[in-house]
Amino acid sequence: MQQAWQTWGPVVVAALLAVPPALSAAFLLARHRARGGHPSPRRTAVADVAIVTGTAPWIWMILTPANAPGVNLVPLADLVRQVVLMPPGAAFVQVGGNLLVFAALGAMLPVRSPRFASLTAVAGVAAAASLAVELLQYGLDLGRVSSVDDVILNTAGAVFAAVVTRRWWASQ
Repeated sequence: MQQAWQTWGPVVVAALLAVPPALSAAFLLARHRARGGHPSPRRTAVADVAIVTGTAPWIWMILTPANAPGVNLVPLADLVRQVVLMPPGAAFVQVGGNLLVFAALGAMLPVRSPRFASLTAVAGVAAAASLAVELLQYGLDLGRVSSVDDVILNTAGAVFAAVVTRRWWASQ
């Protein structure tokens, strides 16, 4: 856990420091949309800002160069290897982090728009976004493992987060 903090502490601090400007951005965006006659200015402004603010730090982490290049296209093989071979704390950070990458997207996308107010839609968007990130990791040769398991965990995290916000989903 200490190594995770040493590596990613600056990202966590930056994410926390981004909260006040994000709140201001949501307020200003809602005000702007209300003037334009937008049907749900506050709801969509908060959702948009939460998606960006909640996802950007994870993308920053994922696209940071490392020194463990590889590709894993066998579903669940990487996950099993992590759980079995890594120390429990490291495995928890790895799996938990992958579940959280698109959690903000999954939680807020159906709140923002009725078009995405289904678990299938959330899973589709999250899987496409996760696949794009994994392809970027590979294509940019960042020295990171591009894994189908990351896509599975990222998508599952988005879907779980969507379930949590079900009560607030936008309706037609």
